[in-house]
Amino acid sequence: MRKGPDLDQVFNRRATVVGFTAILMWSLLAALTVATGDIPPFQLATLCFALGGVIGLVWTAARGELRLLISQPVMVWVHGVGGIFGYHFFYFTALRHGAPAEVSLIAYLWPLLIVLFSAVLPAHRLQGHHIIGALLGFAGVALIFVGRGSGISTTEPVGYLAAGACALIWSAYSVGNRIFSQAPTSLVTGFCLVSSLLSGICHLGFEQTLWPQTTAAWWAVLGLGLGPVGLAFFAGITAASKAIFVFWALRHISRLCYRLECCWC
Repeated sequence: MRKGPDLDQVFNRRATVVGFTAILMWSLLAALTVATGDIPPFQLATLCFALGGVIGLVWTAARGELRLLISQPVMVWVHGVGGIFGYHFFYFTALRHGAPAEVSLIAYLWPLLIVLFSAVLPAHRLQGHHIIGALLGFAGVALIFVGRGSGISTTEPVGYLAAGACALIWSAYSVGNRIFSQAPTSLVTGFCLVSSLLSGICHLGFEQTLWPQTTAAWWAVLGLGLGPVGLAFFAGITAASKAIFVFWALRHISRLCYRLECCWC
């Protein structure tokens, strides 16, 4: 008797493909952020999260899932908003203080950290090659500072520390998605809208409003809201809920992210 297709493998392959589309969109994050000009980080986050959230709201309403946004546990919201808002707050801050290429390399330690943090998940444990790969990744980032030597400006360490916070927050958020895998993908809509509200409050309290000065800068804001700070979240959370994305695709993601960032920055 001929066996039918393994549905788990089919779903996992689809999740992996979806995950790579998220990586492609996130690879544009640094380039588009720099292209927005001198917009303060919280203001930029407010605009981008609002755009991504409104698009998600339309999509969620079309699917008839609006009620799901108000029926989730508090910890799901803390995890989602903390991950999305926290990561982008530190990422935008890092790009305002550090060199974009170096900041991106540090921030993109998150795939490596996901592999390490995944050891806390049930039935998963680290192997020797995981640890060796992690040490090589950290050593590569260390070369950034060794190579720059005394050429680092006084504000760049702030950017690099913020980039390190990005890597920690996003890796913890991604592993947490595996724990909260039963939460609906449409909940990302709520995460974006709440993150926009929090960013707006911080902007009004700590920053001076500065709107984009050129048409290109406005297009960059639109691109951020549609892609890296919009659709990429829906793709990423879908992929991160599948174990194959964490343990198979992540072996290749670091190299892909580094190459894409080098091309765009």
